[in-house]
This record gives sequence, C-alpha cells and structure tokens, in this order.
Amino acid sequence: MTTPYSTTTPPGPARFLLLGDSHAGCVGRAAQQAGLPFVGGPVGSGRDFLGPFLDDGDGDLVFREAEARRLVREFLDALGVSGFAGLGVPLVCTFGLSAHTVATRQNWDLHRDRHGAVPERFLHSGLFADLVRASVRGALAFYDRTAALGLRVLALMPPQRVPGMSDPDVFFAAQNVIGTELTSHGVELIDLRARVTDGTGHQRPVFCQADDTIHGNLAFGRLVVAELLDAGL
Repeated sequence: MTTPYSTTTPPGPARFLLLGDSHAGCVGRAAQQAGLPFVGGPVGSGRDFLGPFLDDGDGDLVFREAEARRLVREFLDALGVSGFAGLGVPLVCTFGLSAHTVATRQNWDLHRDRHGAVPERFLHSGLFADLVRASVRGALAFYDRTAALGLRVLALMPPQRVPGMSDPDVFFAAQNVIGTELTSHGVELIDLRARVTDGTGHQRPVFCQADDTIHGNLAFGRLVVAELLDAGL
C-alpha cells in the first residue's frame, strides 16, 4: 500500500476529508503547502478500491482491509465524528478513478481487431460500459453509500498518464464511462483535462511526477486545490 501523504493534525478546522489512492498524495501536499486545513490522505493503492472493499457496518462505511480501516478511523477521530454518517465536511476522493488499471492491456485482448487495436465502435458500446462498470463496482458501491448518507463528494479525474501496461484508447474511454457513472451518483467531478493535456490528450510534462509513469506532481495538485476552493471548500 502506498501512503505518500496524510495528515490528522490540521492547523484549523478541517475543510474536507481526503481519501483515496496514491493520486491523492499530490493533492494533500498542495493543500498543506497552501495552508488549507484538511484531514486524510491515501489509504491504499488504486486497485484496492475497484472491486468490493466495504463491509456492512450498520449503515456506515467500514473498510475491509485492516490498514485502510485503521487510517480511516484515525481520520474520522481527528474530525471528531464516529463514522461517515456524522461527517460534516465534504469528502474529496479518488476511489474508482485508477483508469490505467482498468485499461491494463491484457484485459482487453479478447476485443482487439486483426490490427491489434480495440475498435472505436466497441469503446462506445453498451458492452464496454458494462465491463468498465463491473471493473469498478466496489467504488460505485462506495459512492452509492455516500449518496445514501447525504454526503457531499468530489472525485478527482486521474492524471492523464498512460503507462506501458495500459491501452491508451481504453484508458480514455474507460475514464469517460466512470466519470459519467459517478455524476449519476451525485458526485461532483474535478476535471482538469482541458488544462493539463497536450494535443494528444496526454498530461503535459510540467504536471507529471518525474520519477514514475502514472502520477501528477505538486503543480497538478495545486490546480486541484484551486478547483476545490472554487467549488467552495
């Protein structure tokens, strides 16, 4: 599990709870640098939050994995609430938006044409959308539960970085399916694609973490924080 950033000691009343995978790290660092008080951080890797990851908790949200459960409990304690049902601040989240994992090349080999490409007509089909939704069913269940609790949730579209293990066409199509699905669950999307990409749709180097192939850097995190502030956080 990757936990590059977390805080449970905000300098003032927390403005939001940050939960997610490693993509939440640059957001936490940028918020800290800006003096924006919050609680939270990464609680696992992206693939941990695609399949089912919650247990029934008498109407609340209980994480199955012990370390994630411990971190979330620590964050909620810092906010002075016993569970998500009592959460009084917005939830900023990256669960389910690990599109590069969904787009792992070998998962889509069955659907390739004779040229080795996944056809556009398939990427726009109902079957493709169904397969993507099934791939992130755990995250969708999480957002169903947050909606039932009446929480305000803002989800962060992922950095537009496609590692070699992933199919770019599937990546871009899958994130669109996921984004549409989240908005149908009442989630507000923080979508920076128009501001951080080049003409190919990939993230510009100035917004990329230099030492890996999937993460945004501090400059990207600052843009996310600016969007959160514009959204009233």
